[in-house]
Amino acid sequence: MDSSFPYAIYTQRVRSGKIYVERVQGNSALLHITDLQARDTGEYECHTPNTEKQYFGSYSAKMNLVVIPDSLQTTAVPQTLHKVEQDPLELTCEVATETFQHSHLSVAWLRQRGGEKPVEVISLSRDFVLHSSSEYGQRQSLGEVRLDKLGSTTFRLTVFHLQPSDQGEFYCEAAEWIQDPDGSWYAITRKRSEGTVVNVQPTDKEFTVRLETEKRLYTVGEPVEFRCILEAQNIPDRYFAVSWAFNSSLIASMGPNAVPVLNSEFTHREARGQLKVAKESDSVFVLKIYHLRQEDGGKYNCRVTEREKTVTGEFIDKESKRPKNIPIIVLPIKSSISVEVASNASIILEGENLHFSCSVRTAGRPQGRFSVIWQLVDRQNRRSNIMWLDRDGTVQPGASYWERSSFGGVQMEQVQPNSFSLGIFNSRKEDEGQYECHVTEWVRAVDGEWQIVGERRASTPVSITALETGFAVTAISRTPGVTYSDSFDLQCIIKPHYPARVPVSVTWRFQPVGTVEFHDLVTFTRDGGVQWGDRSSSFRTRTAIEKAESSNNVRLSISRASDTEAGKYQCVAELWRRNYNNTWTRLAERTSNLLEIRVLQPVTKLQVSKSKRTLTLVEDRPIQLNCSVKSQTSQNSHFAVLWYVHKPSDADGKLILKTTHNAAFEYGTYAEEEGLRARLQFERHVSGGLFSLTVQRAEVSDSGSYYCHVEEWLLSPNYAWYKLAEEVSGRTEVTVKQPDSRLKLSQAQGNLSVLETQQVQLECVVVNRTRVASQLVVEWFVWKPNHPERETVARLSREATFHYGEQAAKNNLEGRLHLESPSSGVYRLFIQNVAVQDSGTYSCRVEEWLPSPSGVWYKRAEDTAGQTAVTVMRPDAALQVDTVVPNATVSEKAAFQLDCSIVSRSSQDSRFAVAWYSLRTKAGGKRGSPGLEEQEEEGEEGEGEEEDPMERMALLSVGPDAVFGPEGSPWEGRLRFQRLSPLLYRLTVLQASPRDTGNYSCRVEEWLPSPQKEWYRLTEEESAPIGIRVLDTSSTLQSIICSNDALFYFIFFYPFPIFGILIITILLVRFKSRNSSKNSDGKNGVPLLWIKEPHLNYSPTCLEPPVLSIHPGAID
Repeated sequence: MDSSFPYAIYTQRVRSGKIYVERVQGNSALLHITDLQARDTGEYECHTPNTEKQYFGSYSAKMNLVVIPDSLQTTAVPQTLHKVEQDPLELTCEVATETFQHSHLSVAWLRQRGGEKPVEVISLSRDFVLHSSSEYGQRQSLGEVRLDKLGSTTFRLTVFHLQPSDQGEFYCEAAEWIQDPDGSWYAITRKRSEGTVVNVQPTDKEFTVRLETEKRLYTVGEPVEFRCILEAQNIPDRYFAVSWAFNSSLIASMGPNAVPVLNSEFTHREARGQLKVAKESDSVFVLKIYHLRQEDGGKYNCRVTEREKTVTGEFIDKESKRPKNIPIIVLPIKSSISVEVASNASIILEGENLHFSCSVRTAGRPQGRFSVIWQLVDRQNRRSNIMWLDRDGTVQPGASYWERSSFGGVQMEQVQPNSFSLGIFNSRKEDEGQYECHVTEWVRAVDGEWQIVGERRASTPVSITALETGFAVTAISRTPGVTYSDSFDLQCIIKPHYPARVPVSVTWRFQPVGTVEFHDLVTFTRDGGVQWGDRSSSFRTRTAIEKAESSNNVRLSISRASDTEAGKYQCVAELWRRNYNNTWTRLAERTSNLLEIRVLQPVTKLQVSKSKRTLTLVEDRPIQLNCSVKSQTSQNSHFAVLWYVHKPSDADGKLILKTTHNAAFEYGTYAEEEGLRARLQFERHVSGGLFSLTVQRAEVSDSGSYYCHVEEWLLSPNYAWYKLAEEVSGRTEVTVKQPDSRLKLSQAQGNLSVLETQQVQLECVVVNRTRVASQLVVEWFVWKPNHPERETVARLSREATFHYGEQAAKNNLEGRLHLESPSSGVYRLFIQNVAVQDSGTYSCRVEEWLPSPSGVWYKRAEDTAGQTAVTVMRPDAALQVDTVVPNATVSEKAAFQLDCSIVSRSSQDSRFAVAWYSLRTKAGGKRGSPGLEEQEEEGEEGEGEEEDPMERMALLSVGPDAVFGPEGSPWEGRLRFQRLSPLLYRLTVLQASPRDTGNYSCRVEEWLPSPQKEWYRLTEEESAPIGIRVLDTSSTLQSIICSNDALFYFIFFYPFPIFGILIITILLVRFKSRNSSKNSDGKNGVPLLWIKEPHLNYSPTCLEPPVLSIHPGAID
């Protein structure tokens, strides 16, 4: 900001910093006026200059500022007050404003002590909400601090109970708030009043607490009294609360109202008069226990807390103190009892009963009653309560024995006053351990409560042998191998021998041959019943099960054995125990060894013919296959025949057809894959031992090695068919051939020579074929000169679809080929409008396709016909050129003509390229005409020929497309070309000079269009030389001047401008029109008729007329 910029009336305020501009960010700035004045009211505008060429929006903004006069007044009477702690404090403050605007006032009382930050005591916001700082917040909520408005301008602060921390200077601060148009409130002014200094004199609040008792060692039943003594000043005017604790646990508490409140445990004792909590005086508090118990031994203490009463009557906790703990010891009453435990056995078998007795002996007369607890300590030293008898004679089982006790499995009884028994029936292994009898002696105290005098315990060990110990099972059989219809026995032996009360269930399990799983066959249940398995229906009518009376051994007898009984057997024994609730528990399961029973089939006598044979036939004929059974085991034997074929490419044979023993047909995968189902025929002959398979309409793919696989089936004892044996027959090698190929093409050779644009006919003749119904594929191809690979010209598919080959695309044959077949087996290919590139050796190849029996076409044969050499020639050259103009002699500066006449042409469509040459004798050669000394060119006719002594220099050439070549340099600008007729061309040489003397000739090239409309050069011909002699005139003044350009201009050109200027000056007006006419003419008065100025040689003093030459390209 530029401090020298401001307007004069604001200069002092700007320089003093009361008005300044703050840039908040790049596109934002604030104007600060720290001390507003009434004259600051008005409209303010913020403007920023535009630095761009165009305006993109608004570059200024305005606002109105209204300055409200400060009429807020805050007054209070300054004074100094001396107060004592707990005294009340009242201060008033007058707050008034005369603003006509709608505004709100906020008033706050603050306290400031020294250089500390002011602390808000209480405030009234502009929204009439009271608020206090954290230091005074609780006191305000309790009503200790208040702010009241008295009238319209008076605000009173009240602090009911001063504290030393309240000391300091109290003042009030008021703020006037106004609402901006955007809805926000803004404090337009703040004022504070004079302060009031408040000094608070603290009172003595210290106090001490001590705890007293008579002694530290007590006996059960004695009384004890604890006294909590409070020492402090002015105790009657103060409030104290006392709490009693035992081993850090609350016993009772007493507030300032001296009403004790005990916790739940000591409430009952206080209700029975065993305990008392009281306030003996203002400074003494008492805890008294009239009859100590042994568990009352421990640490006792009291805690005293001072409380402050608020205006609302509520108490606030202040300081709290407690003395040191006082520990006491409570000794029990001594007992003289002894305990003995006895049992009926120390080692038993699981399931037997246990009986224990517990005897209590005393040295004198019993002092009270006994409570007895039977406990079991197991091998892991875990203790559990079995049953207990309390001193009132009530028996209760332990948590883990509750259910067994309800069923009578555990019983406890007091046989005599000093004798207690425990019975455990149907013992279990977990009942093993140390049995302990725990006796507690009880004595009634003075207050009638029972107290423990003494405890004694005794134990005895018990070992229980588990039922499953040594439990084992073994399976045996005397006949592991039997034949059909024989019988066999299986025995299951169980060890050890268990009493009748211990049941054992036995299950025979069976795994049939070829399976991996066992299934239950029959079960001898624990209650003596027999239960058959779900899959034992075939065993029930032929199986007997028996259990021995003296043991748990089980025998299984099976008669009329068949292969369904063959397999592995094993027996499974399960050991059971009856529970206390009459349920059963399976203790153990044992599985025997495996017994494998083999049921043997009869010895087979099956024999199948092993003879081999070879069968060769043509496709579409039937294949007859036989399978013969020479011998069989039984007249009741049935046979299943499986027919296979083995191909050389396969490792194993593939199944064609299967006929089961019950005459059912099943097609194999080979028949499905090859589609043989419709072509197979199976037959079983009356003799019963001969089976035939016929494959109709044989195909080449049916070739292979065929054989049959015979299975012999018999009826088992359980009336199920089983496979006894199987054999494979000898193989029949079948070869199915395709028909012999008889395809033959004509091998005639041929040579054809034709001219371009003519037609060529190529013929392909099928002399013989395999079948009349066969289909042919005809393909023409060509060998091009210097190309060893043949290329396809056209192809006719067997569906009679014509296709072009790659050669057709190369030589543009598409559209020029035509195919026809005038008769069966004769195919003609026509090439129309032939060209030279169509030359080559042509031939045709024919493929013969035959249908297979399944209707699939296959290529049977192919043959290639004889070759035909085709030569396409261009027309014979008939071009002849003659010279029309004979040798000539011309004067210097004259013109001579070189005519080129075409006598004959090869074709009417031909075009010509014409070139004229100057013939010169090479240096060192024989000179020709005199005067040939300039610009010799070398040329050769060809390699191996004699060097031509003449050299050629081109004058001008014109192409067949009428495009001119460059002019020869000696004649540049002096040549004129004319085409007098289609066969006559003329070249005129202007301004002849002696250097032009020599021989001239013209060369003509004849061009013809090809069938593809491309031009090619057919031939060329050169005319006979024409001798031209230019006479050299003598040197005269005229010739000297005319021959020297500088001299010519000096004599004839420079004087004329001088005289012309003089004449024009004198006769300017007179000859104006004449001069204008002269300016529009060309040189020497000749009008300019050509766009491009021709080469012109002219001398006004020379005798020759001006020569005008037009060279090629001069006229557009």
